[in-house]
Amino acid sequence: MSEQIISREGYQKLVDELEMLSTERRREIADRIEKAKELGDLSENAEYSEAKEAQAFNEGKIIELASLLKNLVVVDGQTKGKVGMGSKLTVKNGLITKEFTIVSFNEADPVNGFISNESPIGQAFLGHFAGDKVKVNTPKGEVEYEIVSIA
Repeated sequence: MSEQIISREGYQKLVDELEMLSTERRREIADRIEKAKELGDLSENAEYSEAKEAQAFNEGKIIELASLLKNLVVVDGQTKGKVGMGSKLTVKNGLITKEFTIVSFNEADPVNGFISNESPIGQAFLGHFAGDKVKVNTPKGEVEYEIVSIA
């Protein structure tokens, strides 16, 4: 797995999720398994089977998050007037003005203007300055944005 960059907030979100899965969720599933065992014959016990599946899924997610966290590079702050992780930018496309915030992959929410640094539009903006015109290849074709401001 190659290194991915992530904001401090995004990293903390993943650490918190890993902690929750490793503690609370494990306990909940263990309780479900114990209750299902009390119901008797395990070969025909749907509750037991479901709880064991939930346990396997949870353990897989824990392994996945632990591995992911080892390969992340946490970035802080911004790069003097240049679009980077955490930058809030106002861009213009013709008469339409939009606001975007560049975030890491696990914080992306395009509908609300949070775009991943790994997305085509996020990658296109990275490293540019206010006043720059940036061309982005989209499924509908090439779109040109002008960066109005960076905060």
